[in-house]
Amino acid sequence: MLPLTFAIWQTIPAVPIDTRCSPRATLPGMNRVVRILRASDVRGALTMAACIDACEQAFIAYSTGGAELPDVIHLNIPEAEGEIHVKAGYLHGGRYYAVKVASGFYAPDPPAIDGMVAVFDARDGAPAAFLLDDGLITDLRTGAAGGVAGKHLAPERVRSVAVIGTGGQARQQIDALGVVRPGFADVRVWGRDPDHASACVDDLRTRMVSGATVTAVPSVQEAVRDADVVITCTAAREPLVQRSWLKPGAHVTAVGSDGVDKQELDPAILQDADVLVVDSRDQCLRLGELQHAPGEADRAVELGAVCDGTAAGRSDAYQLTVCDLTGLGVQDVAAANVVMARAGDIGERLEI
Repeated sequence: MLPLTFAIWQTIPAVPIDTRCSPRATLPGMNRVVRILRASDVRGALTMAACIDACEQAFIAYSTGGAELPDVIHLNIPEAEGEIHVKAGYLHGGRYYAVKVASGFYAPDPPAIDGMVAVFDARDGAPAAFLLDDGLITDLRTGAAGGVAGKHLAPERVRSVAVIGTGGQARQQIDALGVVRPGFADVRVWGRDPDHASACVDDLRTRMVSGATVTAVPSVQEAVRDADVVITCTAAREPLVQRSWLKPGAHVTAVGSDGVDKQELDPAILQDADVLVVDSRDQCLRLGELQHAPGEADRAVELGAVCDGTAAGRSDAYQLTVCDLTGLGVQDVAAANVVMARAGDIGERLEI
């Protein structure tokens, strides 16, 4: 078997190294060139399929001890309903480590979502690039995590999908599911604000190439009924999806609970799950859906273990599978590495 770090880099096409902006040891009187990439640059370099592959390897690295991951920093701005998350990580043997600041301010209408990723040379700690991406890496790598979950846990044949939430993740999660389970025919969207739900539906119709029917529905129950895959991506602090609404064999990807007291799922969903998967057991106990069903922690398996085959994913069509995703800094590092490898000569250069 190839070393993990080699396997990770094998997923990223080689590109010529631009010596003008390559990291180098800082010496007295020597300047360093730092790259600045904006959202359009990142979008051109980071496809959803590439992000899914990179994040899958990052989850394996995390679960097998091949990554460094400090605790998440949370900062709230109550006056503006602002939430700021700071995440960092490093994949052993990698060229770079990264620190990401992601923010969501929900008092403005529409909400203001932003962020940036600072990429540093893992050899000497010097800055290599600032990815001023307006939160795009966060959006893509969060969607990609759902794609990894769907690859290993969703039914082989997905016909109907429920999306609970109408923000950016409603789009990204559907994009990612379309990569790993293409060809679904029906997408039902629920959101608290009918106008936002309508806009989300219109956007999904333009993004999807499968010809699926996309509709807004008036209740969570109607969205979830008979769905093969249920995706929750809201900022809810009380259960939205009830256990009794899920059909046998459904898969649930829960994305929204990434903070203390956040909750989208009836705890009975986790309790009844035949396969319960988390991105990080410790982090989900503190921040995810697992915090509301802590008695299930001992049987929860990490997504990285499912990806590398040391833990079982879905094994039959009638299992209820659940994946609780809180977001890991190694995902940001993996995505940033793809961007750095694929960006070629684009972007600005800042001499420091």
